Amino acid sequence: MGLPNARLAYLGTALNQSFPSNLLQLDAQSTLDKPSKSPSAGSPGKRTYNFAMSLALLLLPDFALILFGFVLNRITNWGRDFWGGLEKLVYFVLFPALLFNSIAKQKLDFAAAAPALQTAVITVLIGISLAYVAKWVIKADHKAYASSFQTAFRFNSYVGLAIAGRLHGEAGIAAFGIVIGIVVPLCNIASVWMLAKHAEASVLKELVQNPLILATVGGVLYSLSGLPLPETLQMLISRMGAASLACGLLAVGAALTLADVGKNAGLIGYNTVVKLVAMPLAAVLLAKHFGMTGVYFDMVVLFGALPTATSAYILAIRMGGDGPVVAQGVTVSTLFGMLAIPLWLLFARGI
Repeated sequence: MGLPNARLAYLGTALNQSFPSNLLQLDAQSTLDKPSKSPSAGSPGKRTYNFAMSLALLLLPDFALILFGFVLNRITNWGRDFWGGLEKLVYFVLFPALLFNSIAKQKLDFAAAAPALQTAVITVLIGISLAYVAKWVIKADHKAYASSFQTAFRFNSYVGLAIAGRLHGEAGIAAFGIVIGIVVPLCNIASVWMLAKHAEASVLKELVQNPLILATVGGVLYSLSGLPLPETLQMLISRMGAASLACGLLAVGAALTLADVGKNAGLIGYNTVVKLVAMPLAAVLLAKHFGMTGVYFDMVVLFGALPTATSAYILAIRMGGDGPVVAQGVTVSTLFGMLAIPLWLLFARGI
């Protein structure tokens, strides 16, 4: 899915910046770049302020949708069945359409993508390792620990794809799709493995049925085939993808809850620090180490700073885990993530 042309034009005019993508061979302009260092750009402090304001204006609509979803769930009597159905529609139908459409239309260069994929995998492994250490650092109920384990490294694809599109349009969505296509299996394996003591589950089945993985693989294969998407099919998939972002963010907001969060405050706090501090820091340092720039640099920093996936709650419930502690962890991570994402993007551009 692409952002509407009018919105891209507005963002491009407002920011008046562009840089080349290291992943995708594109002619389109990026919608966000590091502030110019030319004398006419003003003092360093002024440039940083302008960049921060531009970034805030880009992210504000997406965070506003999350908060709107939270309010809607509190002022309506639609019930959990409605929001659960919306989450399933987004996860199994609309988001896969967005990923497939964005990736299938791009010319992919996996050699150039390698540093970003390495960065993402190492970042996730760091998160998993630190989450495992929590069993010795935090004294918590084993069921609560096993359930919340995943909240330290799983990431919210809804928020990620929405912001990727805000920052770089279809180029950002495609690049982010490639990254999550690699790390989603790793995250799922670790999450299911930790919860496996509470329920019988097939890790392989979880992976081959994951709609985001299937959509990513399908988009890559179609892109490599060189075949154009039929116009009617492209319009259909594009409109489905357009619906996914707003619906996904509303569903994230509706799932927020802080009920009884103090009961497992230590465990929730530890996992939140791993997710929103340790992982983005690792992503930034690794991206700098690998010499990454442009779209891919932003995507791996964004990936590292994303809050926990709301689907972590669904997995915990389905496998007999502690659903409430996961819901609390997701809520805390999402609320602090609204601050962490722009701060880490700003920090990454400034070092």
